[in-house]
Amino acid sequence: MHPRASYARTVRTADRQCDSRAHSRQGRADAHDARRHVSSTFYGGGVTELLTPLTLMMNATGIETDWHLIQGTPGFFGCTKKLHNTLQGESVDFSDAEKTIYEQVVFENATRLHLEDCDAIVVHDPQPLPLITHFSDLEMPWFWQCHVDLSSPHGQVWTYLRKFIEQYKAAIFSLPEYGQDLQVDQQFVTPAIDPFSAKNRELSDRETREFLSNYKIPTDRPLVTQISRFDRWKDPMGVIDAFRKAREQIDCRLVLVGNNASDDPEGSNILETIERVADEDIIVLAVDDPTLVNALQRSAAVVLQKSLREGFGLTVTEAMWKGAAIIGGDVGGIRRQIKDGWNGFLVSTPDQAAARMVQLLKEPELRKQVGLRAKESVRQNFLMSRLLEDWLDLLSKYDRPVI
Repeated sequence: MHPRASYARTVRTADRQCDSRAHSRQGRADAHDARRHVSSTFYGGGVTELLTPLTLMMNATGIETDWHLIQGTPGFFGCTKKLHNTLQGESVDFSDAEKTIYEQVVFENATRLHLEDCDAIVVHDPQPLPLITHFSDLEMPWFWQCHVDLSSPHGQVWTYLRKFIEQYKAAIFSLPEYGQDLQVDQQFVTPAIDPFSAKNRELSDRETREFLSNYKIPTDRPLVTQISRFDRWKDPMGVIDAFRKAREQIDCRLVLVGNNASDDPEGSNILETIERVADEDIIVLAVDDPTLVNALQRSAAVVLQKSLREGFGLTVTEAMWKGAAIIGGDVGGIRRQIKDGWNGFLVSTPDQAAARMVQLLKEPELRKQVGLRAKESVRQNFLMSRLLEDWLDLLSKYDRPVI
C-alpha cells in the first residue's frame, strides 16, 4: 500500500489538466454524479494499473468514482481465462457447461451489486460482461471496455459474447484496429501510466542499487529483463530462447519478474515451467513490488516485452518512460508505442530478439539515443492526465439520468 501523499503530484496534475480545459467542458459529467467501474481483480495486470490511478484522480478532482470487483470460483476464472485466450485468437470451443458456469457466477454477482445510485457504469473485460442482462431497468449508460488484443477473435466465442456486448451503450477498445462489426457505438481510449506512482517515479542511484541488492540481483554483467504477468501470451519461453542465443555472443544476465493476477489460473503453471528451464544466468522473481520494477527498468541495459498478443502493453510504456532501450513483440498495442528503429525495436521471433539484444548490448550510444526518444514519446502521448481528459470527453457524449 502507498500513503495518500504519494498520489499528491498525480492529483495536482489532474487538477491542472481539468482546469486548463474547463471552458470546453460544459455539459460534461457533473462532479456530483457517480461513475462505477466493475472488474475482476484489484491485483495484477493492466486493468489494475489503469484503474488505480484513474479512479483516484477522478475522485480527487471532485468526480465521484467507485470501483467494484466481482467474485468467482476457480471454475469461473478457468472459464473466463479461456474467453480471454479465445478473444486473442486461440481456437478452442467454449462449451455449454462452461457458459452455464460463467453466466451463473455473473448472476450471483449481480444480486450483490447495487448500482442504482450512479450515472454511468464501466464493465471491464469478459469476466463481468453479462452483468448488464440483470439490470435492464436501469437508465444509466453502460460501457464495456475490452483491454485485450481483439485483432483476430475466435469467431464462435465472439458470436456468443456479442449478444452481451450489444446490450451496452458503447464498446471501448484500446486501438481502432480492434474495432468490430457491432450494433453499438465503438469508442477508442489509449491507455496511459501515472508518472508519479511508485513504479514510475524518479529513483536515485542509491535507491536503485538498494532495491536490486534486496532481491539479490547482481550487476556485474549487463542486465536484460522482461517484466510482466506469467502468461503464455507474453512468451517467456521465447524470451529465454532469445537470451540464450544472445548470450552466445555477449555476456549478460536475464531477469524475469512477474506476478500472478488473481483472476488468471494459468499463471502458476507458466511460472513452474519457467523455473524448471531456468539456468544460473536466469533470475526468476514472482513478486509484486512496484519499486523493484522501477529500479530494474532503470538499470537494465535492455528491456524486453516479447508478447505474441498485446492489447496495449503498459510494461512497454513504463520502461520507455524511464529511458530504457526496449525490444517489443511486433503486435497490437506495442506497435502503437514503438517506432521500429527510432524509440525501440519490434521483433517477431527469438532470433530477431537475440540479434537486437546483441546490437543494443554492444552499442551503448544507441541504447542512450533510443531511450531518450522513448521517454519523450511517452511524455507526449501516454501519461495519465491525458487519459483522464479522454474519459471526461467520452462520458460527456452520453446522456445520463439525474441522481
